[in-house]
This record gives sequence, C-alpha cells and structure tokens, in this order.
Amino acid sequence: MNVLETPRLILRQLDAGDAAFILELLNDPTWLQFIGDRGVRNLDDARAYIQNGPAASYAKHGFGLWLVQPKAEEEPVGICGLLKRETLEDVDLGFAFLQRFQGKGYGVESATATLEYGRDRLGLKRIVAVTQSGNAGSIRVLEKLGLRFEKMVQLSPSAPPIRLLATNF
Repeated sequence: MNVLETPRLILRQLDAGDAAFILELLNDPTWLQFIGDRGVRNLDDARAYIQNGPAASYAKHGFGLWLVQPKAEEEPVGICGLLKRETLEDVDLGFAFLQRFQGKGYGVESATATLEYGRDRLGLKRIVAVTQSGNAGSIRVLEKLGLRFEKMVQLSPSAPPIRLLATNF
C-alpha cells in the first residue's frame, strides 16, 4: 500500500515480499555501524522483522517504517518513516538507505514528506529523531530538515547515549 509520493519517490508499507531487501539493508555496513545488528541472517528472519516491527507498528499506531523506492526503478533504496518507541515521549523519524544509494538526496526527500505526513495527516506537534554522534550523514540530513540537537538520551539502560534532535510545528 502506497503511503506517500514525492517527485522522485514512492513510500509504501513493507510486506513479506520485501524480505530480500530487508535482509540486505539490515546487513548493510552502515546499518550495522550506526543502528546495530538485529540478528537478521536469512529470509525467514527478515520476514519476522517486517511482521514484528513495521507491520506491527502499522496495526498499532497507523504508521511505521516505509519502503522507499524511486518511481523510475523497481529496486528499493531504503526505508523511512515514523516510530513510536516506548522509551521516547515523542514520535520519532527514522530512515536508513543502502550504502550505494546514500548521497543522492533520497533521505532528505523521503524524510521531508514523512515529517509533513506526521504534521498534516497525524496532527503531530513535535517529532524527534535519534542518532549516534558519529553518524555525520544522518545528522546532516536531520539538520537540513530543521531538527535541532536537544540532548543526549539512552534508549535502554545498557545502551550508549545518543543524540536526540527535534522539531516543533
């Protein structure tokens, strides 16, 4: 199901048919470095990740991480969407792109549409994002979108502190 369109991109809900893409994305070097190992090693793991993560979020919250695909191509390039984590007060923006598609503006374009969706369709007054301090690419994208650093947070007691950026509408 398509959720959003931009001039170049379609953002749609992930489904079990996207397992091969999710397997590749979750094992991409930048995902592993900046987001972490989710233990997705085969197509069954990828289908379970989709079912227990994005699909569960669509059912519970009406939003989640969406697949990002250029209109001119069949191949997905990444994911972008909104998350509601138990450890954060606000809804947060998340995105990740395969390394070979980074630096092409897909992050800014898909995240801009996602922020507008959160503000205009969901009525959110504030959206946050979290990222590691060393993730310069994501920080650059978030700052281009108008999010500003607020504080360091921990998503769990054993997790290292990460940067929380926010925007208010």
